[in-house]
Amino acid sequence: MCILDSIPATIRVCLVFVAILFAIRKRLSLGSAFLLGAFFLSLLFMMPLPNLLAAIGKAVVFPKTLSLATIVSLILILSHSMEQTGQMQRMLNAFKGLIGNPRLNLIVFPALIGLLPMPGGAVFSAPMVKQLGENSRLSGSQLSFINYWFRHIWEYWWPLYPGILLATVLTDVNLALLVSVMAPLTVVSVSFGLMMLKQTRIDMDVRYPPRQSVKPFFVELLPILIVIIPGLMLGLWISRAAAPISIGKELGLIIALCLAIAWVGYKNHLQLSRLLKLSANRDMLKMVYMVFTILIFKEMLEGSGAVDLISDELIMLNIPLFIITIVLPFLVGLITGITVAFVGSTFPILAPLIHSLDPAASIMPYVMLAMACGFAGVLLSPLHLCLILSNEYFKADIKAVYRLLWLPCVGLMTISCIYFAGLQAFISP
Repeated sequence: MCILDSIPATIRVCLVFVAILFAIRKRLSLGSAFLLGAFFLSLLFMMPLPNLLAAIGKAVVFPKTLSLATIVSLILILSHSMEQTGQMQRMLNAFKGLIGNPRLNLIVFPALIGLLPMPGGAVFSAPMVKQLGENSRLSGSQLSFINYWFRHIWEYWWPLYPGILLATVLTDVNLALLVSVMAPLTVVSVSFGLMMLKQTRIDMDVRYPPRQSVKPFFVELLPILIVIIPGLMLGLWISRAAAPISIGKELGLIIALCLAIAWVGYKNHLQLSRLLKLSANRDMLKMVYMVFTILIFKEMLEGSGAVDLISDELIMLNIPLFIITIVLPFLVGLITGITVAFVGSTFPILAPLIHSLDPAASIMPYVMLAMACGFAGVLLSPLHLCLILSNEYFKADIKAVYRLLWLPCVGLMTISCIYFAGLQAFISP
């Protein structure tokens, strides 16, 4: 018997997590960290070479892997093209004057930026928040909290975020169902953010002339509307009309993203050569690489037998599945500060664990709880790029920002636990 067999599978997988987190802390790219973790996992579970190669091959050619990589690439191309052609700035300028309430203006600008997933996106909304708040009594810490919190109100369900798309692939949950179940968390997030705002007095002299027409705003917003409305509807239609196509919903989103990019190119006279240059963006290539390595990691977990062994061990330990679903994503989110990291590393373990420990239940309540608690960890993480950039821009005291941040995050987790119980009552068979 090999000495590795005497080490519990849970401990071995924890060692893999530590290796991944250490690699991230050492500024190795997320994709390379997961690839390193996948090979370390294969060593700890003594995967035969044919099984190792089969797991890699299966992950790389898996249709959902290829479709997810394509969607992520197109999202980043759309985001960069809207930013570099000035359409994002025009959209924000067109919004000025539509709402006269200073509190709502403070919220809406970072929220609009949040519609497009951009690394460190909080820095794009920071100048607008600063301009609106410069004549108020709000401190730099308060402005940083507003900019940071409302920038992320959509990430619980917005289908343009890679973490949401990855969750659907790893748990085999319908995207439309995930969106409908997760969307109320945005309302919860906004409510807690407003609660923190009401504790402060806001006196503003900044006023924009009232705008008579909302048409310019919706014209600039059109690419995002094309992706969301026709994209989801087209995906549902393809999946129903062509049942053998396993990626029908993803195909609808791909078509809608191509149409949105084409519209941005037409509207802004974007030359094809410049669009191709955006397509070769280094950030996009890193994101696609990360998608492949996360799904290789997932296949390694399953192919090595690690998931089954962990399930057996946790059953023997009698640790409640509810607690595991809260703690595991939260801790990984807190340590990494990256949504894709906690989804990619914990969902391959949680999904089969849920089926083993609670086979009669629907997986959706657990997915919601894991996403909410994991994202609460991401929001509290000192490594979260948006938090770092926002605090730096507003010269905010990190302790003062955390004093504003911890209560909404605890509230979010508490409400998600209550929501979990409600979902179990209504969704579970």
